[in-house]
Amino acid sequence: MPFEHFDIVIVGAGLSGIAAAHHLLEKCPDKTFVILENRAAIGGTWDLFRYPGIRSDSDMFTMGYAFRPWKSPKSISDGHVIREYITDTARQEGIDKHIRFHHRVVRANWSSTEARWTVEASRKLLDGREEPVVLTCNFLFSCAGYYRYSEGYTPEFPGRERFNGTIVHPQAWPEDLNYSGKRVVVIGSGATAVTLIPALAKTAVHVTMLQRSPTYIVSCPQQDTVAIALSRFLPSKIAYGIARWKNIGFMTYIYQLARRRPEYAKKTILKRTMGELGTEYDVQTHFTPRYHPWEQRLCLVPDGDLFAAIREGRASVVTDQIETFTESGIQLKSGKELEADIVVTATGLMLEILGGIELSVDGRRVDFSKTLSYKGLMFSDVPNLASVFGYINASWTLKADLICSYVARLIAYMDKKGYAQVTPRNREPSMSTAGFIEHFSSGYVQRSISKLPKQGAKAPWRVKQNYFADIMQLRYAAIPNAALEFSKLPNGGPPKKEF
Repeated sequence: MPFEHFDIVIVGAGLSGIAAAHHLLEKCPDKTFVILENRAAIGGTWDLFRYPGIRSDSDMFTMGYAFRPWKSPKSISDGHVIREYITDTARQEGIDKHIRFHHRVVRANWSSTEARWTVEASRKLLDGREEPVVLTCNFLFSCAGYYRYSEGYTPEFPGRERFNGTIVHPQAWPEDLNYSGKRVVVIGSGATAVTLIPALAKTAVHVTMLQRSPTYIVSCPQQDTVAIALSRFLPSKIAYGIARWKNIGFMTYIYQLARRRPEYAKKTILKRTMGELGTEYDVQTHFTPRYHPWEQRLCLVPDGDLFAAIREGRASVVTDQIETFTESGIQLKSGKELEADIVVTATGLMLEILGGIELSVDGRRVDFSKTLSYKGLMFSDVPNLASVFGYINASWTLKADLICSYVARLIAYMDKKGYAQVTPRNREPSMSTAGFIEHFSSGYVQRSISKLPKQGAKAPWRVKQNYFADIMQLRYAAIPNAALEFSKLPNGGPPKKEF
C-alpha cells in the first residue's frame, strides 16, 4: 500500500481543527498538512449534536475565534449558526481544501529512527464499506475533542426494557422524533438538559426535569448590549476585540470570586434563582447543589428561558432517584411515578483522549495515564504529538486557540533550527503529581480521570485553568526550555538529541 506523506496531520475538523489549520497557514505557510475528519461535514460537536434548542454554553465573543469576529447579535447562539461560522471560516481561508471527510483515525506509531508517525485510518466509501488508509507525517496534532463521539454516557436503569415509550440520548437525537403533545421526562440537570427543556416545552404537553441533585443555573442575556453598542460606531474587529476582552475579564473575575468566596457566590446565585422563580418556589430542594459554585460547571440559560418555562407550568423539576422504569414511565424511590411518552437521558458524555486513537512509540503502546501533561497540550516521553483540551471553567476555544497558536510556533521553531523531533521530558521523577483536571467534581470528569495524563506540581507541567496565565505560558514564553528535548536527524542515523 503506497504511503502519502505530510508534514502535519490534524485529526478533527471542528472548532479546534480549523483553528489549528489557520495558525499553521499563518506561521508555517510552507508546511504541508491534511485534516482527517471522521464525519461528513465540518463542525465537530456542532455537527454532531442536533437536539432541539442546541446552543452555546458560553458567550460567543469568547467562544469564537480570536482571528475572526463574531458578528451575530446573539451572544448565546444557536448550534446551526455556530456550525455555519466554523464552516465559513474554513471556506474563507481555504482550509476546507485540506479536509478529508469519512476518515476515522484508528492508530498511529512513532518511529524514532525515521522521526515520523505512521497513521492508520479507515475511510468510509459511498457504498458503506470501509477501506484502510495509511499516511505518514512528521507531527501529529489531535483536535478530535475530549469525548467519545460514537455514544454518550447512559447509566444502567432498572426495568428500562419494560418502558413502552421512546428512550433517546441527546447525542443521538433522531431527526424524526415527534415530541409535540407528548409527556417528556429529561433525566439530568446539566448544560444539555437545561438547553433541551425550554425547547421541548414549547410544544410538549409537559416536560419534567428529573435530577438526583441540583445544579447551579444562572440566567444571562442572550444578546450582549455592550457589543451591539460598540459595533454601531467601531469597526467590527475592534468592537469584537473589546467585547471579547470584556467577557474574558468578567468570566475570570467570577470564577476567582467563586473559588475564593464560595459562600458569597452561592448566596448570590440562589438569590437570583429565587428572583426568577419567586419566594414560594422550593429553591432549596431543586436549585441548591451540595457543592460550591464552579466545583462543577455553571449552566447558563439565555434570558431565563428555563425559569420562564417553569413559571408558566410548561416544565417542572423533580429531585429524586430512579427506582425502576415502568411500562408507562419512571417509578421513583419516593414512591411517586412520572408518566412519560418520551424519556431523554441527558446523563452526560464519556471522556476519550485523542478521539480513541491507539498510540505507540517505537512499537510500545502509550498509556496516557502514566504520562505527564506538558503545558496541557503535549505528553511526557511522546515525541511530536500535541492535543487540544480547552477550559472547563470558561469557553473551550480560548485555550484551544492558544494551544493551536503555540503548536504552530513550535513547528516553525523546529523548522528554523533544523530539528526533526521534540519530546517533553520530566527531569524530576520525584515531583508530586495530581489529576489532569483538579477541583472539579462533575460525573463525566470523575468517571474518566484515571485514564487521563497527570499534571505536575510546577510549570511547565501544571495544567492551568486561567487564560491570563496561559497567555504567558503559551503565547509569550520562549519555546526552548529544560523540559523539551530537541533532536536532529542526521543522514543515515537516529535523531541526535539536543537540549
